[in-house]
Amino acid sequence: MKILIACDMEGISGVAHWDHVTPGHAEYERFRKIMTADVNSAIKGSLQAGGDDILVADGHWNGGNILIEDLDAHARLISGTGSPFSMIQGIDSGIQAVLFIGYHARRGAQNAILDHTWSSSRVANLWLNGKLTGEIGLNAAVAGHFDVPLIMVSGDQTACAEAAELIQGIELAVVKQARGRMAAECLPLEVSHQRIREAAGRAINRVRADMAPQPFRLQPPILVAVEFLTTEMADKASLLPGCTRLDGERIQFTASDMVSAYRSFRAAVGLAQI
Repeated sequence: MKILIACDMEGISGVAHWDHVTPGHAEYERFRKIMTADVNSAIKGSLQAGGDDILVADGHWNGGNILIEDLDAHARLISGTGSPFSMIQGIDSGIQAVLFIGYHARRGAQNAILDHTWSSSRVANLWLNGKLTGEIGLNAAVAGHFDVPLIMVSGDQTACAEAAELIQGIELAVVKQARGRMAAECLPLEVSHQRIREAAGRAINRVRADMAPQPFRLQPPILVAVEFLTTEMADKASLLPGCTRLDGERIQFTASDMVSAYRSFRAAVGLAQI
């Protein structure tokens, strides 16, 4: 069974502050190790349940966070930035199920560690077919385009609730209770890793038993609306061919399918850089 473990960092065990996830800060090196350990827990649980072909996609920052020297040798690592499917690179390679490790809630969610949507410095909100959507929904919808179900998520309680709202029957590993944007009650790492390992194992077992959640699919055409943090960002993003300016900070466009929507969204965010 070919599995993709797609990883972010804000939802990793113990993470509660930008210093923990930002390259260049002393704390970042500590949390790279913890991130790798969270991922290893998901790998172990997947292997024990029969996932014998495992890809790991490093989806945080520049994709160079997971320590390959400490990664479980049963998995292959996709590292680096600028790949076609970014946080879920490899999703188009015959994957049978995807797990999201270390994910966070969408921007504006209450009691959510480091809540944001794709870019904390540019994107205020994202809507897909009229529904306010974060990175969990965005990446799950791209996976759904390839008929791949999202079967498990780890992160804080708010990220996990966001996933559960989207996907009935998804397995969850709550590794911390957010008490604000940069405060959390964190489990001991041993307990977090056990939760991740067990949730991953349950999720893979459900796939093998043909009881996995259905892939998360959006009905095309896909209507995408993006709200930026400033009007200058929207000025630049509105150069995207085919988009409409809705107001000072929002643009909108329609895409024929979810892959096209994903690529156009990323292009708009890239244009918005100031």
